[in-house]
Amino acid sequence: MELHKTVGHAGLIGWREKVANVVAPRVPIKDENARAIIGGAFFVLSVYYVIQTIIRATKDD
Repeated sequence: MELHKTVGHAGLIGWREKVANVVAPRVPIKDENARAIIGGAFFVLSVYYVIQTIIRATKDD
């Protein structure tokens, strides 16, 4: 599997996977690609939130 699909599918855990299962069949691209895009978006958001939290924590010093 390609790297972007692997990372995208790694982002689908718990309720995020349920969202992807509902949305993926409704878009006009392959389900696998849609799930990878949705998972990738959730993955990027998680990384963003972690980085923002670290930045805020270090500024409070």
